[in-house]
Amino acid sequence: MTDPTELVRKAVPLCETFGITVIEVSAERTVMELDWQHRLCTTVDVLHGGALMALADSSASACAFFGLPKGSGGTTTIESKTNFMGVVTEGTVVATSKPLHSGHSTIVIETELRVDDRLVAKTTQTLAVLSAQL
Repeated sequence: MTDPTELVRKAVPLCETFGITVIEVSAERTVMELDWQHRLCTTVDVLHGGALMALADSSASACAFFGLPKGSGGTTTIESKTNFMGVVTEGTVVATSKPLHSGHSTIVIETELRVDDRLVAKTTQTLAVLSAQL
């Protein structure tokens, strides 16, 4: 079996750019990690919200992709909402994504971002199911 990090980085090159690694990927649960890196921070060494959202989007997208209905052509994010509860100044952010709804036209995924046991953000995304003709 192909290494899941390699598979995701090939499909989504931004994951390689950011150094996102895949711990687990399935339709039921996807887990990815992003280490704090100075190059991904704001001026006060806080991990940029955009980096956190990229992690959440990547994790949710992979979870949705593995849960696509048979015969689909892929998925794309059509709506994303993130609530930030804390800052990240060190450590590893773990994104855990789980489906809330898996339909034929949309999939809704909820992702928690944590550093250790501390919740730093929660994202809810709606992804469109694309037809195979695209």
